[in-house]
Amino acid sequence: MRPLPIKDASTHPPLEKTEIQVAHRPIAARLRAHYKIARIDHSIKNVFVLPGILVPLSILRPGFDRGLMIRIATGLVSTTLIACSNYVINEVLDAPFDRLHPIKKNRPTAQHLVSIPWAYVQWISMMLAGMALALTVSRPFAYAAAGLWMMGCLYNIPPFRFKEVAYLDVLAESINNPLRMLLGWFMVTAVLIPPASLLLSYWMIGCFFMALKRFSEYRDLESELVAGSYRKSFKTYTERSLLRSVLFYASVSMLFFGTFIMRYRIELILSFPFIAVMMATYFDLAFRSNSAVQHPEKLYKQRLLMAETAVTAVVIVILLFVDLPWIARIFAPTLPLAAR
Repeated sequence: MRPLPIKDASTHPPLEKTEIQVAHRPIAARLRAHYKIARIDHSIKNVFVLPGILVPLSILRPGFDRGLMIRIATGLVSTTLIACSNYVINEVLDAPFDRLHPIKKNRPTAQHLVSIPWAYVQWISMMLAGMALALTVSRPFAYAAAGLWMMGCLYNIPPFRFKEVAYLDVLAESINNPLRMLLGWFMVTAVLIPPASLLLSYWMIGCFFMALKRFSEYRDLESELVAGSYRKSFKTYTERSLLRSVLFYASVSMLFFGTFIMRYRIELILSFPFIAVMMATYFDLAFRSNSAVQHPEKLYKQRLLMAETAVTAVVIVILLFVDLPWIARIFAPTLPLAAR
């Protein structure tokens, strides 16, 4: 890191002054700013809902069902609204810190382009709309949606503000992964319960991605002082500790994924090499300056990663729906089982 002068994150114009500045902007510009803070482009993260849809479908195999299609469509819109509500409160509360970041300083709220009172209205309105739709899907889906919104509050809002605590920030943000899996799962069925091994694996793979995002951000900030002022957890982290945590999360994720495979779907063992290659490519991306790892909504521009992801997804879908008995025979126990 290159040492540069540090600013105070609290150095920003008073609320009254910024509201006057916002009021004098054209209505179209204000609406555009409020649209941007909802981060609709981040809806690509709804891809994490898909495994939660596919796994129960591979078990139930209901065929085409118009009611199912409606539930999935409604559920995806509900999930998007809840996630956008969380992004809005993130933008509002992070604005003073975003002004210290070389890229995030250009966000609308950091540039005083957003009316803060109306942003709070936007935050609550999107949550209410999302929850209203969630209740039409199923009660378990609504509980998962409420959990996703509550985690956004705990992550961003004082006095909790989990994002400022090293390691807890990664764990709290990444728990959105199993919550999204539950949302996808409960779009399909409100009866079957997803295995704990699958949820834990999904949580830890999210931690793997998030810890690499933190690592990439930390490397790109000009100095340790700037890093600590932009994100309080960076006062504890180092590049070495972040990489150590990345290794831990990857190992635990694959441990639980293996547990799920051996107990429920042995065919998925063939997908592991594809997943490992994809994870290795993602790991490599984190070392690049201003990496797409810091901006997941831009990962689609990484052609190699997208190709690997597409191939991995196709392999997993095939292995979920095609039975291969010979794999079970290969991995059948050859030693006496321990007495229980």
